[in-house]
Amino acid sequence: MAVSRKTFLTLLLLSLLASAANGQLSTSFYDRTCPMLPGIVRSVMAQAVFQDRRMGASILRLFFHDCFVNGCDASVLLDDTRTFTGEKNANGNTNSLRGFEVIDAIKTLVEAACNATVSCADILALAARDGVVLLGGPTWLVPLGRRDARTASIFAANANLPLASSSLSDLISLFAGKGLDARDLTALSGAHTIGQAQCVNFRPHIYGDLNIDPGFAALRRQTCPAFGGDGNLAPLDLQTPVSFDNRYYQNLVAGRGLLHSDQELFNGGSQDSLVRLYNSSTLAFFTDFAAAMVKMGNISPLTGWPGEIRLSCRKVN
Repeated sequence: MAVSRKTFLTLLLLSLLASAANGQLSTSFYDRTCPMLPGIVRSVMAQAVFQDRRMGASILRLFFHDCFVNGCDASVLLDDTRTFTGEKNANGNTNSLRGFEVIDAIKTLVEAACNATVSCADILALAARDGVVLLGGPTWLVPLGRRDARTASIFAANANLPLASSSLSDLISLFAGKGLDARDLTALSGAHTIGQAQCVNFRPHIYGDLNIDPGFAALRRQTCPAFGGDGNLAPLDLQTPVSFDNRYYQNLVAGRGLLHSDQELFNGGSQDSLVRLYNSSTLAFFTDFAAAMVKMGNISPLTGWPGEIRLSCRKVN
């Protein structure tokens, strides 16, 4: 039976709408609607990292903590409201997450260029990639097309974020629940080649664990007393704390992982061989890290009709 042009166009439109409703992320999602987006994000991130080298790690951590709680939907950026207590004050986030003002600055410029078009979730995904690149790490194509959540939950954050005290089996199980395998876990943990941690999170490791280099433990105890000083900071990577490289894995092999959960990756378990590989090959680490970042960025994104395009990343429309 012949199909009229009008019927064909109607079916085509319905097909496109169905695809949008069940949308897949695409690296070319904004090519026509906001072609300036990558340049805006890159420019603001370059300025932010120039002013504060730690900011690359902070934005990357924001993206991690966003994706692990109900998917990559920018819920981590929402301020608390009368109707919900959000993720910013969850156990792993309070007085710890930073970089919100950088995302705000990017969003302001993006809104001026392409009003009500680009989600905060996509801005965060791009900014995390650019922060890694600016510190010497790998690049990757970022699939886009996420929409923003209309709510956030402190309870979901407390239940889904990895802990500094986690065992290897705990970490593998947590990551598996997000669709990430043990290789992804070990590669993504390499993000700890940049950034800092608070004393409260590494105190148990430097005072109570045996799988730690004694000299390294003594060094860290100088600024992290057994009591008090919870907020005192130390670099996650002792060697090159503001360069994205494979030194994190060199630290693990030497028993100098800052967090208990770090050293669990090299402690006579299933990930020892992969840690040794990344220790000896920056290329292997960079390749796997980039692939794992794309995979993590695909955790339960809102696409099509769910969610919204927030005009301010800190509040729903």
